[in-house]
Amino acid sequence: MKQGKTLQELAMEIERQKDVKRDMLVDTRRLQMAPTDGGIHINVNRGVNPEGLHEIDGFGTNEIIHRQIGSALNIPAKYYDKMRDEYPELLAANVNGWFNKEPSNRLLRTLDGRARALLSDRYRVIDNYDVAVRVLPIIQQMHGAQVESCELTESRMYLKVVNPRVEAEVKKGDVVQAGVIITNSETGQGSLSASPFIYRLVCSNGMVAVDHSMRKYHSGRINVAEADYSIIRTETIEKENEALLMRIEDIVQAAVDETKFQVIVKQMQDATEAKMETNLVPQVVELTAKEYGFTQGEHDGILGHLIQGGDLSLYGLANAVTRHAHDVDSYDRSTDLEAAGYKIITMAPAMWRQMNTAK
Repeated sequence: MKQGKTLQELAMEIERQKDVKRDMLVDTRRLQMAPTDGGIHINVNRGVNPEGLHEIDGFGTNEIIHRQIGSALNIPAKYYDKMRDEYPELLAANVNGWFNKEPSNRLLRTLDGRARALLSDRYRVIDNYDVAVRVLPIIQQMHGAQVESCELTESRMYLKVVNPRVEAEVKKGDVVQAGVIITNSETGQGSLSASPFIYRLVCSNGMVAVDHSMRKYHSGRINVAEADYSIIRTETIEKENEALLMRIEDIVQAAVDETKFQVIVKQMQDATEAKMETNLVPQVVELTAKEYGFTQGEHDGILGHLIQGGDLSLYGLANAVTRHAHDVDSYDRSTDLEAAGYKIITMAPAMWRQMNTAK
C-alpha cells in the first residue's frame, strides 16, 4: 500500500483548506479564459465597483478544470489539448465564445488562487472537513482499528483503515485483515464512498473491493448565491447534508462487516486455484493490461512482480497488480490499481480461460 500523509498532516491540511477555499456560483458570461505567460487563467468579472471599474478575480487552473470545461462545452479532449498546448489563444476564443453563446450557471470551486473545478449548479457541496469530522471519531471507536494510509490529492481525500481484529488466511501463512477505504471528492471526481479494504500482511498490499462499495453522490437542489456569488447554505440544504453525513457511520461499519469480509476471502481462496501455464504468463499479463487499461510501464512492472513472486495463479496476478501500486507516483493511480486487483480476482471464469488459451 502506498503511503501518503500522516493522519496529523492530513487533518492539518483539511483544516487549512477549509479556511482558504472559496466557492462561487457564476453565470458563464462572467467567466473568461485568458492565456498568460504563467499559464491559462480563468477570470471572474464581478461587476462594476463604485469607482466605475470592473472587479476581476483571476485564478490559475489545473488539469481537472480543463477536462470539465471541455466536457461542458462538448469540445473533444484531443482537440482541446492540442489548442491548449499549441494555440492557447484559440482555445480561449472557443471557450469564451461558447460561455457567452450558451450561458449557464456553474459552481466554480477555487483553492489557493487556483480554479480547481467547474461543476453543475446542482452540485452538493460535501467537503472533506465535514466527512473527516464524522469519520475519524467512528474509526477511533472501532477497537484496534488504525489508519494505515491516507492522502489528500487534487482529486480526492483517502482514508484507508485496517481492523487487525478481523483477519483470515487466504492460504497457509498468507494473512489478510479487514478494513475500509473512505473517499470523497470536492472537485467532481467521484462520490462520497466507503468500500471494503483488504490488507495483506505479507507484503503490505491493499485491495479495494469495489463491488461492495456504498456511495452517496454529490447531487442535490439547485444552488443559489449571494450578490458576491458565494453560495447560500439554506436551512434545507444544511439539514439534507446533515442527514447524509449521519449515515456515514452505517456506511463505514457496513464496509467492515465480517460476513462480507469472509465472502471476499473466499473469492481470494478460489483465485489461488486458478492457475496459468508458465509459457502463457506474458500473454495473460498483456491481455490483463488491455482489459483493465494498464499503461506499458504498468504492464512491465506487473509482469516483473508476477515472475518475481512465483505465484502463477489468478491470485498471484492480482497481487502483482497491487504490489505495483506501491511503485507508481500518483496516489490516485495507486488506489485505482488496488481496485483493479480485486476486479482481477473476481473476473468472469470465461475471461480467465480466454487469457489462458494459447495463441
